[in-house]
Formats: sequence, structure tokens, C-alpha cells
Amino acid sequence: QVQLVESGGGLVQAGGSLRLSCAGSGSIFGLYNMAWYRQAPGKQRELVASITSGGSTNYADSVKGRFTISRVNAKNTVYLGMNSLKIEDTAVYYCNAKNSLVPESWGQGTQVTVSS
Repeated sequence: QVQLVESGGGLVQAGGSLRLSCAGSGSIFGLYNMAWYRQAPGKQRELVASITSGGSTNYADSVKGRFTISRVNAKNTVYLGMNSLKIEDTAVYYCNAKNSLVPESWGQGTQVTVSS
């Protein structure tokens, strides 16, 4: 099971940008399908973006065209680039790793706050 540590969250004004990073442990990081989820206060956790081990990506409709997920397997890291941030993007963002052979893993989360 991979250990995940997120970083890069913070406070940003609406229209601004942030880049989140998720560093994973282990030598088989490249075999995991990775994803970013977020959870706003009082709401359910939702999928923001995902990237397969082969590099295919998928995005929630609410972030398409604004967010970009990418990965650098040599660095055991997945990124979430976030542009044109909106107040409704405020949430705790979690990194997730899935592989059919082991239980999925979650990071501890990083807070993103978008102010007006």
C-alpha cells in the first residue's frame, strides 16, 4: 500500500492559481491509478480529476478547462494544476491511489481556500 502526502494548498483570491502535489512512497507508484478528490464543509467527497497508470485523464465537469492532472512517475508524484479558481473550489483536497492488487490509499488532505 502506498503512502501519500499532499502539499501546495493555501489561500488564494478568486481567479488565481495553485498547484497541488501528492508524493507517494514505494517503487510501483507508476502502476497506480491516481486521483484528486475534494470535500467542502457539509458536502460529500467528490472526484475532481483522475489519471490512469497509462496517463489517461478524466475531470469533473465543474473543473474541466481549469484544472489539469498530471504525473511524473520517476518522482512518485501526481499534480493538480488549478487555474481560474472560484470560491466554490474551496475544499480539502485529497490524493487517492488505486491498484487492483492492494487496498486504496488516501493522503491526509490539503486545504484550498479561495476568497473573493
